[in-house]
Amino acid sequence: MRITKFAAAIALGVSALALSACATGFPAKVSRFQAMPAPQGQSFYVVPGMGEAHGGGLEFQHYANMVTNAMVAQGYQPATSPQTATMIVQLSYGVDEGRTRIVEEPFAGSYGDPFYGGFYGRPYYSRWGYYGRYHSPFYYGWSDPYWFGYGGSIRSYIEYRSELDLDIRRRVDNASLFEGKAVARSTSDNLGRLVPNLIEAMFTGFPGQSGETVKITVPPEPRTRG
Repeated sequence: MRITKFAAAIALGVSALALSACATGFPAKVSRFQAMPAPQGQSFYVVPGMGEAHGGGLEFQHYANMVTNAMVAQGYQPATSPQTATMIVQLSYGVDEGRTRIVEEPFAGSYGDPFYGGFYGRPYYSRWGYYGRYHSPFYYGWSDPYWFGYGGSIRSYIEYRSELDLDIRRRVDNASLFEGKAVARSTSDNLGRLVPNLIEAMFTGFPGQSGETVKITVPPEPRTRG
């Protein structure tokens, strides 16, 4: 009987770890320096910066629209052109070429796959605009699924570092109002998945305390039952 109970406890623990892995979101580190004015009708216009954003284009405009929605949620108003804006918002983003990492998995088999919905996991979700400004679901963390310390199999993977920079300046005198950087690590170099999450992390608790670096996890979308 004791053996049966012990086996059941082990099974329950494995299940809990699996569920925990599924629930892990997208961690990012966000650094911010800011002197943002309280929203009182100021307008803004988003322009391309460096990296993959350089030159603009349809992909940049897609992400610029996300930043626009985020700024509007803060109480600022979009301008029709840079010349009519109170503030110029410069958006830069990119991902490196990656590097090979060799790790020891905590468990072998299906439950031991640290890529299953975790920090380096497969899907990346972005739901910008779904949550209200004062109902943020975000929690803090910079988790690494390889910190479990259990024995297991060895595997290698490619780790990519993605980065998003947001620079906001007052148009009339080019004074800096906000300088923000969001970085993340992942096994995906797909900007279409990475950039929306980095934008969401950047605007979590925006504009934040000047000089702070915070760890923010964008949670995955709730799974729907079929």
